[in-house]
Amino acid sequence: MMNWKQLITPKRFGLEEYHKESHDARNEFQRDFDRLIFSSSFRRLQNKTQVFPLPGSIFVHNRLTHSLEVASVGRSLGSRIASCLQNKGVDNPYISELGYIVSAACLAHDLGNPPFGHSGEKAIGTFFSEGKGQSLKDLLSDREWADCTLFEGNANAFRLLTHQFLGRRKGGFVLTYSTLASIIKYPFASTEAKGKAKFGFFQSEEESYLKIARELGIGCSPLNEHQYMRHPLVFLVEAADDICYQIMDMEDAYKLRILSKEETRNLMMNFIPQEKHARVQEIWNMVTDNNEQIAYLRSAVIGNLIDACVDAFISHEDKILQGTLTTPLIKQMPPMLKEAYQTCVDVAVKKIYCSQEVLDVELAGYKIISTLLEAFIEAAFEPNQAYSKQLLNRVPAQYDVHSEDNYTRILAILDYVSGMTDIYALDLYRKITGMSLPSL
Repeated sequence: MMNWKQLITPKRFGLEEYHKESHDARNEFQRDFDRLIFSSSFRRLQNKTQVFPLPGSIFVHNRLTHSLEVASVGRSLGSRIASCLQNKGVDNPYISELGYIVSAACLAHDLGNPPFGHSGEKAIGTFFSEGKGQSLKDLLSDREWADCTLFEGNANAFRLLTHQFLGRRKGGFVLTYSTLASIIKYPFASTEAKGKAKFGFFQSEEESYLKIARELGIGCSPLNEHQYMRHPLVFLVEAADDICYQIMDMEDAYKLRILSKEETRNLMMNFIPQEKHARVQEIWNMVTDNNEQIAYLRSAVIGNLIDACVDAFISHEDKILQGTLTTPLIKQMPPMLKEAYQTCVDVAVKKIYCSQEVLDVELAGYKIISTLLEAFIEAAFEPNQAYSKQLLNRVPAQYDVHSEDNYTRILAILDYVSGMTDIYALDLYRKITGMSLPSL
């Protein structure tokens, strides 16, 4: 069974000489947050698709704005849980700082996602399982091959945060152990994904994960000896993400006229208890701006969901610490909220995720990423060819594309491609296919 005294620590992953005592007013988890905010990896999220095509005349969410909103909700969840645990007398001097840990983990949770949303993940995986990448199978172990064919943004985020890229310091971002553990939503390797295509770390970072697990007292799951227990704060990061993406997708769909005002209002009112409808309607009537009315409902809904997830966490704390809770907090809510949430999921699948705008981005992204992978992996495995040399010169020096190890070389190309923004990937695709030339 996990315990709070060991689970929350300011110890950092990496070389200790880089982390002498800070003389500013920030705690170690605030420093994690700031380190992420100022990173180039985080800035690139502003040009990565969340669900809808990137902004035109109407602004919709991208990965960066989504991550900021998730961090805001995560901070509220973490702070509320910290207060509850303090009231119960939990013995850990850092327990009051849970809000900072959860918000930092929320900032980092999408850093490993490739361009073009979830279609980017599918494009990478199917390049190896169905495309020209199949020829590489005999060059890799079964575990390494599983990492490629089931490529996962969650595992890629952990790699980005902990891997020592060429010329960079040991420990990656050198975040605290607790922050890093809080993003491992699926604490097992790709070989344990069992067809779900979700896992927490690549083979290359397995030892890093085990080091963190040992430090924090995270043992094997009592339900599966080949998997590990989730750090408790993972449930809060997951809940913040679930709340934001589902509710904000409704608001974006309204702004893009995929959903009418009335449809959006009805979906959100489903989350409001009947006894509060009159008060909500009163405030709704005080505002005449359509967007502001929807925004008000959205804030009320998020508030209700935060309350419900806090209650669910506290009610299931023992199961969480024992590693026996297998469902997200969003599924532990009262029936009214669960039904309202599921209705939004059903509408999103039917009207939003299958809309032409979304499908067009996914189709284009699939083609772009597949083409880039084919070109750069071929170059990495045929580095002496004239064209390969030119192509590899495009790859930043931090990526080990000249490694003699096949798995390392492939991961280096995946690091490069998955880190691209949508626009950069499109621009590079056009150039290597001869569709455009640099301005002269």
